[in-house]
Amino acid sequence: MKITDVEVLVTSPGRNFVTIRIRTDEGVYGIGDATLNGRELAVASYLRDHVAPCLIGRNPFQIEDIWQYLYRGAYWRRGPVTMTAIGAVDMALWDIKGKALNVPVYELLGGASRNGVMVYGHANGQSVGEAVEAVGRYLDMGYKAVRVQAGVPGLKGTYGVGRGELFYEPAGEGLPAEDAWSTEKYLATVPELFARVREEYGRDVHLLHDAHHRLTPIEAGRLGRELEPYALFWLEDAVPAEQQEAFRIVRQHTTTPLAVGEIFSTIHDATLLLRENLIDYLRMTVVHGGGITHLRTAAAYAAVHHVRTGCHGATDLSPVTMAAALHFDLSIPNFGIQEYMRHTAETDEVFPHAYTFADGYLHPGDAPGLGVDYRDDVAERFPYRRAYLPVSRLEDGTMFNW
Repeated sequence: MKITDVEVLVTSPGRNFVTIRIRTDEGVYGIGDATLNGRELAVASYLRDHVAPCLIGRNPFQIEDIWQYLYRGAYWRRGPVTMTAIGAVDMALWDIKGKALNVPVYELLGGASRNGVMVYGHANGQSVGEAVEAVGRYLDMGYKAVRVQAGVPGLKGTYGVGRGELFYEPAGEGLPAEDAWSTEKYLATVPELFARVREEYGRDVHLLHDAHHRLTPIEAGRLGRELEPYALFWLEDAVPAEQQEAFRIVRQHTTTPLAVGEIFSTIHDATLLLRENLIDYLRMTVVHGGGITHLRTAAAYAAVHHVRTGCHGATDLSPVTMAAALHFDLSIPNFGIQEYMRHTAETDEVFPHAYTFADGYLHPGDAPGLGVDYRDDVAERFPYRRAYLPVSRLEDGTMFNW
């Protein structure tokens, strides 16, 4: 079997997605997700202009060799654009192999390690009261784990509080929106939020929260300590992770479990965090973390250090990545939880898929390959529309982390 064609497909059914489709001389094709929110066309060009010509004529079954070729052979390694492109190719190659052998991808990864993949949804509201009510709606849908975010009094456009309940998409058309931020107001709100949720729903539901890289280490330590009575499943992205050593300070001040890694490109972004047991969950994604091949390496290294996975799964990842993540999640021994933000009906129509949700768990299904496809006839109705994530400024106008 040889690769004969590589297509790079861009569509926008409510938000932009980049998809790669690799065709072979035996009629089998595979698809992969290459979406990088707000920088989609950079990855599309990287794939179309630089990667695709190098794949023609290669054996698609040589997944590891092709991964090393694209990573080591490019010299300019790592970074979100490069690793997203490699991740997309890797997904498509696993999809091809599964289809050619007529088995779901998780069977190629060693088989299922569990019956299903526990997922968490996103409950949010403009106020603490609205967020508490939203948690109840997720529990009614069968979720066993819920991320909770609430608007901060005195701030407009708080992170995690979306325009819709199930289809939160922060990117918007035009130039980036600007939000105001106050750490002091935020820190005064979050403990009250989780006190209310525990009072209303008890201790059985897993609760998660995302600080979205907005705290200093000592602020994160304080928040984690104040949240300890409410037994969070995790506190996510408490501080920016460029300086891995900063997590030592957070760890010294709280026993609240810590999660980080959705913007990591390779395992090298997390080696100190794992080696020193500074985090509890690694959130690297299949697409931005170089595909299933590299994420398996990251998960194995994490397992040695008692760290579990919690892959990012927001709507800026297409159903192709969600499917790939589920095959990965189902197979590894140190799986923790999977983020699951539902896509719009238009997105699901472009990307028909075999995975299903029931009683708080997702399952990738038993269709050959990844179990997800791409409908050109539907996708062409949704042309690319430039969009950006927001940016944040402190109340005095200083640029800050979004």
